[in-house]
Amino acid sequence: METRLMKKRENLFPTLFEDFFKPWNGGWLDKMDWGRELTVPAVNISETKNDFKVSLAVPGMKKSDFKIEVDGKVLSISAETEEQKEEKDAKFTRKEYNYSSFSRSFTLPDGVNSDKIDAKYEDGVLKLMLPKNDEAKKIAPKSIAVK
Repeated sequence: METRLMKKRENLFPTLFEDFFKPWNGGWLDKMDWGRELTVPAVNISETKNDFKVSLAVPGMKKSDFKIEVDGKVLSISAETEEQKEEKDAKFTRKEYNYSSFSRSFTLPDGVNSDKIDAKYEDGVLKLMLPKNDEAKKIAPKSIAVK
């Protein structure tokens, strides 16, 4: 049985068609939603004596793009945004559409007062403060000896 390896010849002069539709060319099978890579924002979670703080890096959005819900012990954060850009010239019109969305869900730890969760969006960062209830604040951390 014979095996042949072939190298695809690279086109040194891409066609106008390829250049115009470049965002959709190359590797679209490795992506979903016709070339739009699926991403979720980076999240930082920290705990203090009085609360948990959740920060998501989501630049370029507006406060109205976010949807934050608590269902039982699950905190869900999602956002959708759509942008349209149109460029007109004497010989052509080019329209671009950009749609992005994400959804993240977190299981709330015991002791979070879900009625008092607060959210702020500033400088591209969504910040949530999840206050602890009084009982959770009284629990002191303890050390466990390694045997």
